[in-house]
Amino acid sequence: MTSSAEPPTAPLDGIAAVVVSYLSAETIDECLSRLRAADGVRAIRVVDNGPRDPGHDDGTLAIVQRHALSDPRVRFIANPDNPGFGVACNQGANAALEEVTGVGWIAFVNPDCLVEPDSLARMRSLAAAHAPSLVGADLVDEAGVRDAAARRRDPDFGHMLASLLRPSRAHPPVARDDARELQPVDAVSGALMLMPRALFESIKGFDERYRLHAEDLDLCRRARQAGACVAVANHVTVVHVRGVSSRSRPVFVEWHKHRGLWRYFRTFEAPRRGVATRLAVFIAIWLRFPLAVARAAWQNR
Repeated sequence: MTSSAEPPTAPLDGIAAVVVSYLSAETIDECLSRLRAADGVRAIRVVDNGPRDPGHDDGTLAIVQRHALSDPRVRFIANPDNPGFGVACNQGANAALEEVTGVGWIAFVNPDCLVEPDSLARMRSLAAAHAPSLVGADLVDEAGVRDAAARRRDPDFGHMLASLLRPSRAHPPVARDDARELQPVDAVSGALMLMPRALFESIKGFDERYRLHAEDLDLCRRARQAGACVAVANHVTVVHVRGVSSRSRPVFVEWHKHRGLWRYFRTFEAPRRGVATRLAVFIAIWLRFPLAVARAAWQNR
């Protein structure tokens, strides 16, 4: 008797890598080369938010086009303007999920992150073993110095107020726990995060009301609220060449960073705080803004 059973469904173990670029020519060539060589990557979607003025073209799109011609997994979206990081992340993820079968995982990778061939596959294995999980990596700079943003606490606005008056009251960074292969934290860096497709869809991806910065904190918090574990793969080390696309616009970056902090506070903290506390946090955030701009300008000098 001939069986009418359908063939088994292919496992949803493929990874879609989403890269949001903005004047990223300095690193995106190596970033894409490494993603193309990475285990388990079934799709790569580059969403470019860079300026369309020819006078500001740094060659990012030409580099991406070259990779797309060489590898059918690579496709790109060139936004006519800059709608924000969260919008672009959602664009890339949704495009990959609609266009490619077998994708069960989404990796958001900054164009200045340089993964190893097994980085994403190892993160996927750890996340699958502790499902549902949103997983980051142990980020280091080119000199091997660890990025404190890889292991983060939720913003503590009480400490923010205290640290304005007494800088010694600022929270110390979260230490790496070498004994743990997967270390739970409040949030990981948006420079590199991997999550199951089901989790991305259930929390509806990034909150697009954030323009730049704090959207990763928001995503991690909503993932935790949905019952997911947010954690760092302590033994998966990835080089992150920080700030490549933001060095030329410190005021813009800091403005949206502080706007993002205020939106985060309004979303998660303000409803349970009094009027005086809400006002004090608003003042503290915007007192930090000129100081942060000055510090960024000095560092980029």
